[in-house]
Parts: sequence; C-alpha cells; structure tokens
Amino acid sequence: MEIRRDVFQAIADPTRRAIIVLLTMGAMTPNSLAEHFDSSRQAISKHLKILTECDLLKQKQQGREIYYHLDIDKIKEIDQWINQFRKIWESRFDQLDHLLVNLKSKTDKTS
Repeated sequence: MEIRRDVFQAIADPTRRAIIVLLTMGAMTPNSLAEHFDSSRQAISKHLKILTECDLLKQKQQGREIYYHLDIDKIKEIDQWINQFRKIWESRFDQLDHLLVNLKSKTDKTS
C-alpha cells in the first residue's frame, strides 16, 4: 500500500520551502541544490523525494543528470486553497480598519 504524502506537510518544512524558492529560478540538479544548504546531498535528495511524491516537483533526465523543476499546476492548486483564507483575512482586516477609523473619529470628537 502506497502512503500518500500531504502537500501541506511537505511545504511545512523550511528546507523544502527553500528548495521550492530556488526552483522558481529554473530547473536544478540535486548537487546544485545541495550547494545552497548546510545539509548533505543525501538529505537534500530526501527532501526532493518528498516534494516529488507530493507532485510539487517533476524530474527530467538529461544525460546522466536529473533535473528537478516545479509543477506550476500543483503550486496553483495550493494557492487557490490558500486564497479562500486570504479573502477571509482581508475582509476581517477591512472590518478592523473600519472599526479603528470609527473609534478614532469618536475620540477626536470627545477631545
């Protein structure tokens, strides 16, 4: 039985988020990614495996090298899921702004 990894658990790790950011600049090999971290190549490979299992990354073989790149469609899915909460937060901040303006207006009148 295959264990399905959760994409949100995958992106909860700061190293994996950093890998995603690096890959926004273009495809990279595990060795080139490992150069950016104080981790072993083996540790970076484990992070790449998890991100690949969550379909956040895709692999492409070029000669003897494997290049990893982002699956933009999967990143968009995450953004769409988060966006529903962004709208709620923005609405609440707008309500808070309105409340603060009203409170300031009342204190200015009583001063």
